[in-house]
Amino acid sequence: MDVESLKILLVEDNAEDVALVTRQIQKIVDQPKIEIATTLDSIKEVVNSFIPNIILCDYNLPTCSGMEVLELCRNISPATTFIFVTGTINDEELAANTILNGASGYLLKKNINQLHQKLRPYFVAASKNSPTTEIIRGRVEETRETIRKIEEFLKHASIENLSHQKGIIKIREDLKKLKGDYDS
Repeated sequence: MDVESLKILLVEDNAEDVALVTRQIQKIVDQPKIEIATTLDSIKEVVNSFIPNIILCDYNLPTCSGMEVLELCRNISPATTFIFVTGTINDEELAANTILNGASGYLLKKNINQLHQKLRPYFVAASKNSPTTEIIRGRVEETRETIRKIEEFLKHASIENLSHQKGIIKIREDLKKLKGDYDS
């Protein structure tokens, strides 16, 4: 194994391809952590919570295109290695366009048994960057957790504030009644 461990997001809707690509990953990475996603919402969730080192993406998905996935991932995590692993990109212009739009590379599934050889340089590079990026990833995760806690606090503060406002209105109404009783 060339690489100790990596977090990999596999954007793939075909279960057979998931199994084949996973086998190829396991030839390079000892104990890879792999998450699978197929929709833009699930991809966004995984990129935000799992924070992958590498994203491997099919080009044609049932609910979106690979370019939409690439754009989403570049907006959320621009430094993450993004590689198309697809059987679709036979058009050189389309392949070049994916690179121009920020993909780190594209690999064809037609020789899936050699996929690990083509993925190896990307995975080794990601693992070398891993110690530095893990510190940053940890800070990002801490920041997201802090933001979540602040949002939760503000949600409860708003509910409590609304409750206090209703209580103040009730007290004012009661004071007016009492004042009216004394004035009569």
